[in-house]
Amino acid sequence: MILRALSRYPDRQAFVWNGGSLSYSAVRDLIAGLQSGMVSASLKKGDIVALLSANSAETWCAGVAAQALGLLITWLHPLGSLADHLAVIEDIGATALIVDPKTHGQRGAEIAAGAAAQLKVTFTMGRAEFGPDLLAIALAAGAVPLVDLTHINERAIVNYTGGTTGKSKGAIRRHHALAASAHAVAAEFGLPDTPRYLAAAPITHVSGSFVLPSLSRGGTVHLLKGFDPDEFLATIVRERINVTMMVPTMIYVMLDNPRLGVTDLSSLELLLYGASPMSPTRLVEGLERIGPIFGQLYGQTECYPISLLGKADHDVRRPELFASCGFPLASCAVSLLDESNQPVAQGEAGEICVRAAQAMEGYWKRPEQTAETFAGGWLHTGDIARADERGYLYIVDRKKDMIVSGGFNIFPREVEDVLSSHPDVAMASVIGVPHPKWGEAVTALVVAKPGKQPSAELLIDLVKQRKGGTHAPKQIEFVDSLPLTAVGKVDKKQLRLRYWAGQDRQVG
Repeated sequence: MILRALSRYPDRQAFVWNGGSLSYSAVRDLIAGLQSGMVSASLKKGDIVALLSANSAETWCAGVAAQALGLLITWLHPLGSLADHLAVIEDIGATALIVDPKTHGQRGAEIAAGAAAQLKVTFTMGRAEFGPDLLAIALAAGAVPLVDLTHINERAIVNYTGGTTGKSKGAIRRHHALAASAHAVAAEFGLPDTPRYLAAAPITHVSGSFVLPSLSRGGTVHLLKGFDPDEFLATIVRERINVTMMVPTMIYVMLDNPRLGVTDLSSLELLLYGASPMSPTRLVEGLERIGPIFGQLYGQTECYPISLLGKADHDVRRPELFASCGFPLASCAVSLLDESNQPVAQGEAGEICVRAAQAMEGYWKRPEQTAETFAGGWLHTGDIARADERGYLYIVDRKKDMIVSGGFNIFPREVEDVLSSHPDVAMASVIGVPHPKWGEAVTALVVAKPGKQPSAELLIDLVKQRKGGTHAPKQIEFVDSLPLTAVGKVDKKQLRLRYWAGQDRQVG
């Protein structure tokens, strides 16, 4: 699919970034040259390659080159720790590493040294001391034929989970699953006819799922190394960006940026958001200030995409839908199941379980967890949701985040949405902490908007009024910021550490 798209629009710009660009034909030639360099290093079908880079067209090409040679790849998260990177390389058994030294020079050298006994070769995408320059080798190769040794039923990639609720696991996808995912995005997400897509979030994760659909329509992918709100807004104006993807925390920062009100965002046709829940109150603010261009995607490492809340569903006349993660895609069967793997009654909460061509085949070297995840022939997402009479899904919370207080099951998402509705609250995260009487006590960590000082008592009363006393936080702590995972989700594991140190937390 990628190679066909590159052949169709040879003279168009495929990638643009600060200081450079690549046409479709140049991307195709670069992939062929990179393959030549990999073959010269004796990499062969079935070998496993790890890649580390910030958003980079050239390193993206290296990933495609490896896959087209029949190599299995995994992307190391650009914001991950050294321990995380080494753990992934060891877990997957990678024998080759490709690093962009412009953004990860020191980390690349540390990984190359730390995994020296395992790695047969470490390539660099540019000059560096810890490995041969694959980019230079590719350019020196000249005109070489591009090779495609793939088969649709062969393994293509292992994506490691974010690890927000446990140790990171590798989700295995075959080429047919990647193709199904790209088809679903292209067919159902409402992309512009000729996308000018801006990627600020890492394309190693969900942001990257729009690269192939954009190229297949002859569009251009604009790459930023990271999210800086001023640069982000300026790029939209300069490049007339018409589609982008953000995580909610990025949207909050943009809404709080004073430049937003004086920036012309009229070129934007679609602003997709996902990866974590968004406050309905802040969503309304975004619709009012940016326009009716929002679309929410839902999926996870194990299966993406699953559902979509499209632009037409973001209607201020139907605000009840703002708490929904959308309607299941045509390519994805969804059922809400109870603990016995039976469908729950209409309106009751159950675990979102899916069957789809884009789902993973299982976890890398984790047969027991794979069997548990696919119990009853469904992929269990770990997300608890309700469905309305039309089938729209409303995620209550992560199964593992559920708080058990005084015998009652409390889903933090419901409390967080109430707290975030207060005009002085920028973000809120709710966890359960040990309590001698209740077992777990509802505790809220709140980030106030700049210059605001909301009252803890008023916030607690607000939750009591909306959800009742059981859901009301027993304590509220005001913090300057919330810890985030590498993919921009609030890191509840980190939040719980100081409360649960030395104790086992069970979900009842």
